[in-house]
Amino acid sequence: MGGSPALVDIAFDGRVIEWRGPAPFYFVAIPDAHTGEVQWAARIASYGWGCVPVEAEARGQSFETSLFPRDGGYLVPLKLAVRKATGILPGDQVAMRVRIVEPA
Repeated sequence: MGGSPALVDIAFDGRVIEWRGPAPFYFVAIPDAHTGEVQWAARIASYGWGCVPVEAEARGQSFETSLFPRDGGYLVPLKLAVRKATGILPGDQVAMRVRIVEPA
């Protein structure tokens, strides 16, 4: 993951959930225990609508994405390329790492 100092650097396990819309999306929810520190970092790093850019890692695959605010918490979107490379499926329990860095 990136070399910039992190505002927040958290590791957690979460279940992959599917949201069905016009196209399916897959997420892992950040546990409630980390919501406060993510909200604090979001004040600095958010680029609008509450979305927070992050560096993430799932099953050893690093990627960049943006957290989605949802019901007072945050969801980490899992990109198709990441899911294919790691074999992640809906319902899987996945170890995640998320870093929020200060914007340049």
